Amino acid sequence: MSASKLSFSLSRVASARLGAVRGMARKPIVGGNWKCNPATASSLPELVSNFDGCAAYLDKCDVYVAPQNCNFGGCGAYTGEMAVDQVKDMGMDTVLIGHSERRGEFGLPTPAESNALMATKLAYILEHGLSCVFCIGEPLPIREQGIDAVLAECVSQLEDIVPILKSLEDKSRVVIAYEPVWAIGTGVTASPEQAQETHKAIRDWIAGAVDQKTADEIRIQYGGSANAANAPDLSAMPDIDGFLVGGASMKAEFVDIVAAIAK
Repeated sequence: MSASKLSFSLSRVASARLGAVRGMARKPIVGGNWKCNPATASSLPELVSNFDGCAAYLDKCDVYVAPQNCNFGGCGAYTGEMAVDQVKDMGMDTVLIGHSERRGEFGLPTPAESNALMATKLAYILEHGLSCVFCIGEPLPIREQGIDAVLAECVSQLEDIVPILKSLEDKSRVVIAYEPVWAIGTGVTASPEQAQETHKAIRDWIAGAVDQKTADEIRIQYGGSANAANAPDLSAMPDIDGFLVGGASMKAEFVDIVAAIAK
């Protein structure tokens, strides 16, 4: 499938532009993270078809797919990178950055992307009119130390973007995706209570470090083996505003996840 056809197919069901916050209520948002998939171009139509049923929920839930990272220098002599200009030209306007795989948690043979680099990328993405899903999270040894240690790790990944969040008028353009590293691709999910506790702690920190308006309006997704079975219970938590879905976003159950948070 050509880039233009893929872009059209996704925008048809996924509403590429993130929805505006409606007053104090935060509109739920669910994203599919296809990572380095599918293996062949011929598999794209089947993968895209998993999003077809989402169209019925777009008035109550924003839906997106974010298969790409981006650089912060535009087009040019940046081998192996994707530029914001290219993303925009394909009809897309959301970029996902800061995933734990890019932050070095899985030992990829590339340098870990630092917190300072994430802040540089975020500022560049917003300056060029795109929206951003900004991933944060903690590994298992930190989770085992308790919520204070978890929050400290998440804060360390957020501190550099505080000035950006303070100056951002439309808070819906940045979505924080909290992804406990120990729950990514393992089949192990944080309990609804664990996830809520962490999301609330992050939101409370934002209220103090940025301002109450940002804390009230910014959306915080949960990522980490989210699926159709656990989405309803997680959706019931007041500070969980949606999901960043990995493996399940490549299956028909993705629509069930969207339906759960839309309710």
